[in-house]
Amino acid sequence: METTQALDLAAIGLRDILPVGLAFLLGFGARLIGLPPLVGFLVAGFVLGAMGLQASEGLREIAELGVTLLLFTIGLKLKLRQLLIPAVWATAGIHMLVTVLLVGTLLWLAAIAGLALFAGIGFSVALLIGFALSFSSTVFAVKVLEEKGEMGSLHGRITIAVLIMQDLFAVVFIAVSAGKVPEIWALGLLLLIPARPLLLKLLEKAGHGELMVLLGWLLPLGGAWLFELVGVKADLGALLLGVLLAG
Repeated sequence: METTQALDLAAIGLRDILPVGLAFLLGFGARLIGLPPLVGFLVAGFVLGAMGLQASEGLREIAELGVTLLLFTIGLKLKLRQLLIPAVWATAGIHMLVTVLLVGTLLWLAAIAGLALFAGIGFSVALLIGFALSFSSTVFAVKVLEEKGEMGSLHGRITIAVLIMQDLFAVVFIAVSAGKVPEIWALGLLLLIPARPLLLKLLEKAGHGELMVLLGWLLPLGGAWLFELVGVKADLGALLLGVLLAG
């Protein structure tokens, strides 16, 4: 019989505790001055990075898991038809185009001017940097809207929809630049749409106890695994599964 190794609590060291402790202290301090705790978390990351402290493997896995669960909850608050509103796709597209051209041109001109900091930057690289700077933080925006209780407001829903549209642009770009093309089996993911009533029925029958907790973990993790299996970004799977169950 195969045995499993117990969690070695004695192996937990300062490198595992310090990031969490500092994040809590600075997050708590941010809340006291009226800012979202996420601001404190970001500052904690900058401080620890400046100190040369690297995240442990366990902490990194927990962070990835947290992002997956967060994207699933974002999807639950979004309806697919909101992405088709002109205020969403036009805003995301125009903002990205203007930022890429403006930032890319400025960086390229700075490189031509001979500024040491921008030496060696070609026009294509400048455009790539502009593309990276055209994205906003979905996590930060969600936390700010949640703190203010504005997730359900009109501007809150449009904001999240715009950010998700940006994420979709990023997924397409990463897939094309990395040469990662979804497998033909990815078309099978369309079967999730007619399966929606079954999933909703499962949610209803699970109740609000332990089964709901387990299902709340199973759906985003299962969706992430399923999308990754057919060559699609795992986080996008968690997000779209949340969108499928929204409402």
